[in-house]
Amino acid sequence: MTARGRELTGLVIAALIAGIAFASVTTARPTEVSTNVAAYCALFLAVYVAAHVVVRRTTPYADGALLPLTAALTGIGLTVNYRLDPDEGARQALWVLVGVSVFAATLVFLRHDYRVLESYRYLFGVGAVLLLFLPAVPRLGERVNGARLWVDLGPLQFQPGELAKIFLILFLAGYLREKREVLAQGRLKDFGPLLAIWGAAMLVIVQSADLGSALLNFGIFLAMLYVATGRALFVAVGLGLFVGGATLLYQALDRVQERVTIWLHPWTDERVYCALNGELELRQDCASYQLVKSLYSIANGGFSGTGLGEGTFSSTDGSELIPYLRTDFIYSAIAQEIGLVGAAALLLLFMLFVVRGMRVALRAEDGFSKLLAAGLTFGFALQTFIIVGGVLRVVPLTGITLPFVSYGGTSVVANFLLLAGLLLVSNRANTPRY
Repeated sequence: MTARGRELTGLVIAALIAGIAFASVTTARPTEVSTNVAAYCALFLAVYVAAHVVVRRTTPYADGALLPLTAALTGIGLTVNYRLDPDEGARQALWVLVGVSVFAATLVFLRHDYRVLESYRYLFGVGAVLLLFLPAVPRLGERVNGARLWVDLGPLQFQPGELAKIFLILFLAGYLREKREVLAQGRLKDFGPLLAIWGAAMLVIVQSADLGSALLNFGIFLAMLYVATGRALFVAVGLGLFVGGATLLYQALDRVQERVTIWLHPWTDERVYCALNGELELRQDCASYQLVKSLYSIANGGFSGTGLGEGTFSSTDGSELIPYLRTDFIYSAIAQEIGLVGAAALLLLFMLFVVRGMRVALRAEDGFSKLLAAGLTFGFALQTFIIVGGVLRVVPLTGITLPFVSYGGTSVVANFLLLAGLLLVSNRANTPRY
């Protein structure tokens, strides 16, 4: 079977999974009848078959597993978002449609040679910094949950950090391809533009208190530097700088101290000062409320889960038990309803996506393509680890999204751009040379 044949088969399986999950959610609601399950399944499959047709016409030799894996992840995300809030589930479906459209347009526009993007590497670097700076602009940026992540343009709200991540990877891929040999020799002057762009991006992120994006972009920077130079010493120095910088931030920023304290000591037996109301409260009833309720949600799921649509996410008065459940904590909702088995299966889908992405990087022939695929894949993997690790208390909690699953239009569109980049690189690597 060809790659495109395997892709189409995988899309049918993903549509069936999405349809079964949607049917489970609708039948769990006593006031709803699941007569529209077949229509939902057909519409979901139609959207991805249209994407498949575009892939077949523009990148016929691309990896055949990445698009079905994406379909499975978005299907799970749509189902869980609909289960938590039908209105926002419908908006998420619209954003998936927008994301697929952007994905298709990217493939069509760059089908001849995506490597033309390398010529604009410095523009991408400056663009990444400008995008990260937008939320800090007065009357333009919006502070959510203590961090300035969003830009509010009236009817349109978006998170520029998601797109800035793609721009930063494009800049690093182009610059490191050009300078990798001299960088491997350790010439400091060649690190200047690299450190200037990266440093400006990190300063803007820290200024906006978006520490999750800071960690994500720093990890991408180190990973791509290592892929380009093969020098483990650079990674060791970078990790040392990270530890030093994290220590300084811990001492300088109350927000960082709070996140670390919540991570290490989410429960207290004695009442401590609560910044939310200025009174003495148990920490699990104040600063670490979200994390503790999230851990209870995961524990409630047990091995096999409560069943889709059967979880408990609101109190008797209708208020949410876990704030920002659809964005920061959607993994805990999934773990409660489909249990350890289902949550592990979801992580396996992410792992398969990462494996296929790294396989694309290994098969790429030119330096820019190899660095681009490695950067996109590592960014996807690290973002997944940061958010899931935060929910599970492996690392301090940060406010980034779970790719293709969490609610958020900017995140969905950015990750479809990431998918398009991997398919373009894969197609070039697998095209027969006669």
